[in-house]
Amino acid sequence: MDLGLQGKGVLVTGASGNIGRATAVAFGAEGARVAVGYHRRRVEAQHTAKAVEEAGGSATLVALDLADPEGVARAVDAFERDFGGIDVLVNNAVAWPERGAPGELFESVPLERLRASIAANLVGPYALTQAAVASMRARGWGRIVHLSTGLVEDGFPGSSPYTTPKAALHGLTRTMSRELAPAGIFTNLVMGGYIPHGEVPPAVLEQASLSAATGRPTEAWEVANLIVFLCSTANGHITGEAIRADGHFLTRT
Repeated sequence: MDLGLQGKGVLVTGASGNIGRATAVAFGAEGARVAVGYHRRRVEAQHTAKAVEEAGGSATLVALDLADPEGVARAVDAFERDFGGIDVLVNNAVAWPERGAPGELFESVPLERLRASIAANLVGPYALTQAAVASMRARGWGRIVHLSTGLVEDGFPGSSPYTTPKAALHGLTRTMSRELAPAGIFTNLVMGGYIPHGEVPPAVLEQASLSAATGRPTEAWEVANLIVFLCSTANGHITGEAIRADGHFLTRT
């Protein structure tokens, strides 16, 4: 199937590893021009860019601090100057909030931890999307995907500073769809499953496998393939949706 992404300008945030890297490479395989967004992990982002080019696309690095809206605007300007505009935006980057002490109660979570998470995980993607939409409107076509988590739907003790801004992306997706779909810009949200990386204790892998209906953890490429389809011309009528790609994972406390 031709996904119609040849030559499209794609910006993937958090593309230095895991889902972001798999997504960037999948777009590269479709012949897209991929901006590899990263914050601190430049060497890893360079590895992603090389993989994108090996897959058949072209790549450039874009440094992004999503907690700095002015820096976000500058990064979009640079991308549009180099690549001629953004056709596809994948808001994948995440800033993990500082962990609380074991047994920390909801009412004792410092508000500053929540504010910092909202700045990076909600305000940052919001500002980036605002900056990217203009070139999409000019073309009469665009695709946007926000990444979230099944924890928003399932709930999990101690995760409120993380799930609160992620939950806001669900509402934002629906609202953006109503506003932008008439201009040919589709907005969707994908919830990736548990994807092991690094050294994971066997007990954790076993629990993750038991928690998924498929009997195994998710692989990054499985989430990436869904994102690429939603962002392609093959997607002619899917917008405003929140889709789980987690093997029907049930979060357990």
